[in-house]
Amino acid sequence: MTEISPKLKEIAKKHKSELLMPAGSLEKLKFAVLYGADAVYMGTPDMSLRTKSAFTLEQVIEGIEFAHSHGVRVYLTLNLFAHDKDLPKLPEYLETVRKVKPDGVIIADPGVFNYVREHAPDIELHVSTQANITSSLSVKFWEEQGAKLVVLAREVTYEELKSIRENCPDIKLEAFVHGAMCMTYSGRCMLSNFMSERGANQGNCTNSCRWHYKLHIKLKDGTVEELEINEDNKDIFEFLLEEDYRPGEFLPFEEDMRGSYILNSKDLCLMPKLNDYLAIGIDSLKVEGRGKSPYYAAIVARAYRMAIDDYYNDPENWSPKEYLAELETVGNRGYTLAFHEGRLKNYAHNYESTRTIAEWEFAGIIREVTKDSFIIEVKNKLEAGDVLELVPPKHRETVSIRLYEFEDAKNGYISDRMIAGTRPSLRLPFEKFDHEDKNILLEKFPVGTVIRKEKALTEAEWQRIKLDRVSQKIETGTAPEHLYQERKQIVSDSHEEELMKRRIKSPRLGVEGCCGKGCNGCAIFWNDPQYEKARNLMLKKKQGEMLSKKEAKEIVTKHS
Repeated sequence: MTEISPKLKEIAKKHKSELLMPAGSLEKLKFAVLYGADAVYMGTPDMSLRTKSAFTLEQVIEGIEFAHSHGVRVYLTLNLFAHDKDLPKLPEYLETVRKVKPDGVIIADPGVFNYVREHAPDIELHVSTQANITSSLSVKFWEEQGAKLVVLAREVTYEELKSIRENCPDIKLEAFVHGAMCMTYSGRCMLSNFMSERGANQGNCTNSCRWHYKLHIKLKDGTVEELEINEDNKDIFEFLLEEDYRPGEFLPFEEDMRGSYILNSKDLCLMPKLNDYLAIGIDSLKVEGRGKSPYYAAIVARAYRMAIDDYYNDPENWSPKEYLAELETVGNRGYTLAFHEGRLKNYAHNYESTRTIAEWEFAGIIREVTKDSFIIEVKNKLEAGDVLELVPPKHRETVSIRLYEFEDAKNGYISDRMIAGTRPSLRLPFEKFDHEDKNILLEKFPVGTVIRKEKALTEAEWQRIKLDRVSQKIETGTAPEHLYQERKQIVSDSHEEELMKRRIKSPRLGVEGCCGKGCNGCAIFWNDPQYEKARNLMLKKKQGEMLSKKEAKEIVTKHS
């Protein structure tokens, strides 16, 4: 842990950190709450920066009531950059907000901030990371405007964070500690707009930065051709970039048969440095991921809940190892400390692959507990011999069980596999557990418990996981740098071998049309004449509602 000034230590005593989890739907909110969140953030798809957020205003009300009944705070996201078409929604939104009484509203747009401050002065205002707050000067500005909390940009280093905390002792500070990273400056992305007419800054990003790109050459006659890298010529070429004002400094540009992922950031994970943040009193530790699965919400909340509690119980002996192992059971692109140390190194990017990978996967959810069994909603394919691990919300110890047959809870049919696509329910009798008492099972694993299982990985996926772990260790200073190149070559060889066996799927381009459901930030929907009828229909919808698939299909069909 880095040195902390006496003044900062005194300030930190007044600021105990909360765990703030994402809630992209009512179900995800409940998982985050049950698995240890102190607070959750959520919003409707039309008024926040997540068009896939599955909340209507009615569900927002239900979600707040559920969270408050469990002693968990709720922050509503009103962090869109408002266009005039959005302004008529604000009065109804605020009317609902006053009734449900959230613990804060997250805002990015200065105009929206002023509107809410004037028309709902009793609501606590938080400033979004989209406001790009990177200095104590900006923090003080927003504090003077009436903000009670500011979310700092991901680009703020730990040393800067200490300075901001010391210079701004009275306002609450929030910092991201986990989740997907954007290759642009705190979400100020134009790439998605250019590539697919989907506004990243309006919550409708297509993740164009994570697509793979091919290298082409332009010939003297003006024609452009693909430069194919193959077994015959791969050792002939080495591609280097040279910047005008840095003559002689050549930056390698690498590409293999799969293309290049030059913009693909790894996922942020500050668990190895979490004690630094807790020691200086960062009020809110934020996890990204409203679009992630209920399994993600549960497991990440559980890991950080244990880590935070253990730190406050015994800060001197705190170690991140146990909690990092838990986070590795969730799909990720590799973990990075990002800007924590100040310099964003090459280990923060994943040049090999854009896929999220983990050794474990979501197996199911306990949906019902009867007098003699668990009824489980199956989320992934189960096969004879699979080991299911039940992960309790309030206890440390998990329970594992190997199954060779599966009983359908609906009809009693027994088979050696279950396919998740058919939405089956698995009946798991208590008598199957050899070493656990029934009463303990009932106490530890309530309705809503998530279950995971080990995932069968290809050789290429295993090698990438090993490379990701080496990169993380190098970033934290626990492994030598030469291991990275050695592992990187093994990964490259494994990927090329796998490529011969499968067909690469192309990313969705997003330029051939529009789903027609009315996503905020979709330039096609909001500007193309063929969607005029759809836009008029949207005006009749309740806030947070989008057009259904059926409505969208009918409208598109009539105009095609």
